[in-house]
Parts: sequence; structure tokens; C-alpha cells
Amino acid sequence: MRIVISSGHALKVRGASGILDEVNEARKIVDRVTEQLQSLNVDVISYHDNVSTTQEENLERIVDFHNAQGPHDLDVSVHLNSYTETASPMGTECLYLTQVELADKVSSTIAAVSGLIDRGPKLRDDLYFLNNTNEIAILLEICFVDSVADANIYNATFDRICWAIAGIISGHQAPELPRVLLNVSGHCSWFGGPEDTGVAPDEGLAFLYEVDDAPHLFLNEQPPGTTGLARRLNADHRPYVACRWDYAITPKTMLADPHQLAVVRSKRTGREAFAWPSDWGPHEDTGRVADLSPYLMEKLELETDDEVEVIYPRRFRQI
Repeated sequence: MRIVISSGHALKVRGASGILDEVNEARKIVDRVTEQLQSLNVDVISYHDNVSTTQEENLERIVDFHNAQGPHDLDVSVHLNSYTETASPMGTECLYLTQVELADKVSSTIAAVSGLIDRGPKLRDDLYFLNNTNEIAILLEICFVDSVADANIYNATFDRICWAIAGIISGHQAPELPRVLLNVSGHCSWFGGPEDTGVAPDEGLAFLYEVDDAPHLFLNEQPPGTTGLARRLNADHRPYVACRWDYAITPKTMLADPHQLAVVRSKRTGREAFAWPSDWGPHEDTGRVADLSPYLMEKLELETDDEVEVIYPRRFRQI
């Protein structure tokens, strides 16, 4: 097998920039994936554009390099995505013109090994790279540079992401999906935030003890008249979930890890979304299996006592 892989944009034609810098990180990924492909005895050629000064020149130079390498099996371009600054997870995707199965496998595997949301394969017939390489090609959008959650996951799982890319595009390995540790179905309700008078003003959370343990889940300031973290949860803007976790199976340290997400699915509509574990509950006397943030309830079009399925940890495609 022979693969040609390049980083998107150029040293003098910068791409997206936020918490991460697209050009810098794409180069790191290409270099690491190249090393890993070589360790798998794959014939690989990598490229970074250090010359171009305009976008048009950059696109042409990259494609010309790929096409100049003679017959090979696959062309790969590595990018990072951007949209708007957010603390929420955004995810990974793979763009294709003809290679939908490969693109699907790449995005789902990156998501599986890292915890990034799987946005799936995306058909694009308007991209210069995909339209002009002589060989079949895919374009990777690893994560979003302006998402705090994506940046944290990416930094924590960089090696896993690169190994996933190397394994899938070479056909040498397909990392196993993580084992499901909790899978429950039943009725749900909502909890948390300044408006939740069902919890005491000083009530804490089961495995998050300080704001710094999960700053992405909390309001910037403590709501007036309260001191507990349960009322400080950012209920209207963050997806979080509470279940009756068995700490012998899902330890508190694991549940507090921002890279380990649950998926919550509405039984009625089939819509699903990722959520951060945030607390233990609800009590068995309620007859419910999960408490969700109001934001997640709205996103999944749920009402109190609707049925949901919660799976942890698992990586599903975002709907």
C-alpha cells in the first residue's frame, strides 16, 4: 500500500485558529500518522506547504504534490474545523467525494478512541482537493479549534487519534469500541441549575466537588442565595446527566473525566446527544432512571417522564 498525506493550508496561508491552531496541529497529526504508518511498513509520503502565499496557490501546490507521486492507493488531507467559540463538544468528521465507507470508518473510529462526537462522513463536491487528486481521496476534519471540549479531548487523546487514522487508512487495525459499562432505559426528569428548588441551596454533587473539577458544566458565578454546586450547574446551556452509577463499575474519577461521555437517546423520537455525567440519581422511589439538564431535555424534545436510554461510555453519531 502507498499513501500520500498532507496537512491543510500552509505556513504562510493560515487556516482556522482558536484554542488550537489548525496549521500547527494538522502538521503534528500528519507527522505522527506518518511515523505510525512507517512502523506498520506502509509506504507513506507526507507533505507540508511552506512556500505558498495565497489560498489558490496553496490548494494547487498541495494537489500538484499529491499527483506528482505517481500511482498510489489513497490521498489524505488533514484539517481542523471551526464554527464559533464554545465550551460544548462539536466533534469529528471526514469529507469525501466517492469514499463514503472509508470516510464513515475514519470518523467513527476517531470518535470511538477519543470521545469526540462522531459527526460522520460528509459528501463534499465543492472542495478543490477532493475534486482534483488523481487517486481516491478523503479530507479529515479532526475536531473544532474553537471548542473547549474538543480541544481538551484532542490534547488528551492525540496519540489514540493518530493511531486510529493510521490503522484505518492502512487497513492494519480497527481499534475496539469501548465496553459499555452502563445501559439503562426508563423515565427521565430534569435537575440542576438556579431554578431547581428541588435541591437545597447548599446541595453538592456526588463526584464533582469544585467548579474547577468541571468548569465547562458550571455558571461563571454562584447564583444568589446558594452555595452548592447543584444549583450552579449551567442548566440551560450544557448537556449533563445523572444516573444511579455503580462506582465499582464506573468509578467517580472516571465519571468526572470530561473525555468520558454518555449518550442519551429519546425512545420516542430516536434523537440522541452526548452528555457529561454530573451526579448520582435519581432516587429509586421516583421510578425514573435518569435526570437530565433542561438544555438536554429541550435538545431531545423530552418532557418529564418520557422514556430515554442512557449508555456509558459510548460514541454514537450525533443526530
